[in-house]
Amino acid sequence: MTSLAFYIAAAIAEIGGCFAFWAWLRLGKSVYWIFPGIASLVVFAFLLTRIEALFAGRTFAAYGGVYIVASLLWLWTIEGQRPDKWDILGAIICITGSIVILFGQRQPV
Repeated sequence: MTSLAFYIAAAIAEIGGCFAFWAWLRLGKSVYWIFPGIASLVVFAFLLTRIEALFAGRTFAAYGGVYIVASLLWLWTIEGQRPDKWDILGAIICITGSIVILFGQRQPV
């Protein structure tokens, strides 16, 4: 469960950091938006290193599904655009893949 908390926190940090750049470059906000964006992306990277896994690639791959679901929640709650059936189907497929990656039985290394 600790890993799930880190994944969720990392997703919030990454989306927030990326949105800060989006706000600056696409929404015409002040260039100063990049500073909290950079800080948020540093927090994101740090949080992913807290995941208990032997390999970074597996951690990042499993995170992908969490990021997709979190991005759609951002779309809905922050941007006010409700995900459609294709967004939801895609998120289910991706989070299922993350679960397989995280909890699949592996041979000892």
